[in-house]
Amino acid sequence: MKIGIPRTLTYYAYYPLWESFFKELGCDIVVSDKTSKVILDDGVQYAVNDACIPIKLFHGHVHNLKNKADYIFVPRLMNYTEEKTVTYCPKFLGLADMIRASMDALPPLLDIKIDMREKRKYRREEFERVAALLKTSPRKAMLAFQKARLHLSRYNTMLSGKLSPDEALKLLLDIHDLPAASSDPLSLAVVGYPYLLYDEFISAGLIKKLLDMGVRVLTPEMVPPRELNKAAKALPKDLFWTFSNQVVRSSIYYLQSGSLDGIIHVTAFGCGPDSMVDKLIELEAKQRAVPFICVSLDEHTGEAGVLTRLEAFVDMLEFRRDRK
Repeated sequence: MKIGIPRTLTYYAYYPLWESFFKELGCDIVVSDKTSKVILDDGVQYAVNDACIPIKLFHGHVHNLKNKADYIFVPRLMNYTEEKTVTYCPKFLGLADMIRASMDALPPLLDIKIDMREKRKYRREEFERVAALLKTSPRKAMLAFQKARLHLSRYNTMLSGKLSPDEALKLLLDIHDLPAASSDPLSLAVVGYPYLLYDEFISAGLIKKLLDMGVRVLTPEMVPPRELNKAAKALPKDLFWTFSNQVVRSSIYYLQSGSLDGIIHVTAFGCGPDSMVDKLIELEAKQRAVPFICVSLDEHTGEAGVLTRLEAFVDMLEFRRDRK
């Protein structure tokens, strides 16, 4: 049985979890192609007009899997942290319904609800439903999920060790063609949601461009959970969204380190939570006199425009550093 996994949204944060879970149950994994103009155009065609670019991309990636899998995995991800008051963007919770309403002739959607706040009894009921679809036992599904969580923990440890998601996945898959470590002096925190930062097409290769300029790039995934929790104490109140909390807390962590030359916030045009996240980061950066820019992305973003802004920002940072 083939399970299709869209290469977007939760892919960059949780793919090792999904992959390990389904492989333990004897399923084959099919991942959608890397984002391209065709996938983006398909997403724009099928998604509602006012959806943010990540949601449009998700539609495109699901369409890419249309004839490749027996099931397409579209989880209703509600909570996967120890924090009981946070959740994921409401659009994540309704993705399966949005896909069903906008696209026809798809394979069945596997829309398992994952909410670690629920009691074990209710989580087991969800796994019983999945087990029935995949023709396995609920116990085996539960054990597979527990093993998959350990796999995800290894992945997160690698990210905290300053590896990118692609590099960490290569290690998990025993592919060792990783780039050599860099000792570049200019340090930039590039913060944003993983499905924006690490999708080279929609981000216009922003991280790679900075690395090519000789910049040391720091991302939210590189901050250990313990340090994120410490950084949270600098805020009067937590945000409601998991990824938003990670972005704000990692920004504060890097700003408090005192060794940051600048900070770039990568956001999706029309993202509601980011309207608050962006202002919080800007105010924290201003308080510490650290240069800050926001790069907003949508389906009309041009690579040349992003490159021009990055080059100007890096040039300014180098000039500023030379004057010190």
